[in-house]
Amino acid sequence: MSRRDNFYPSWSLLLDPRYFFALGLGSGLSRWAPGTCGTIAAVPFFLLFLSSRAPIEYFLIVMIAFLLGIYICREISKEMKIADHPSIVWDEFVGLWITLFGLPNEVDWLIAGVVIFRVLDIVKPWPVSLIDSRIKGGFGIMLDDAVAGLIGCCILNLANHFFF
Repeated sequence: MSRRDNFYPSWSLLLDPRYFFALGLGSGLSRWAPGTCGTIAAVPFFLLFLSSRAPIEYFLIVMIAFLLGIYICREISKEMKIADHPSIVWDEFVGLWITLFGLPNEVDWLIAGVVIFRVLDIVKPWPVSLIDSRIKGGFGIMLDDAVAGLIGCCILNLANHFFF
């Protein structure tokens, strides 16, 4: 068993705001598919804070979340002494929000966004795989999911434009 597999943070860490956000408000503490749990946990925040925003507001909020994520993911991964612990899921929050940008506010598009983002995040097609293997630290943790989100956003917005 590697160190990555046998170390798991406790709920008490959520009292630290950095851990609270990095661990996706606790969703990353799931021992089963923490990335998927983090993505699902991002949905209510999309619905409450982003879905009704003007595009420029949406973009600015997501950029702030991305920049905050670079800092908190870097700090928490350094403290855990594990480069990208599975419990760190703030990158999934931001990746999903990027995926959903510009789509109609309908349940089917929301579900499609969650599914396509998870597939892209798990499969890691090029250039996501390249970023994941070469760029480390908080920026790397955030960037591979942001690029997966951009790919998902392009796929879904093109599908919406050409087929619906």
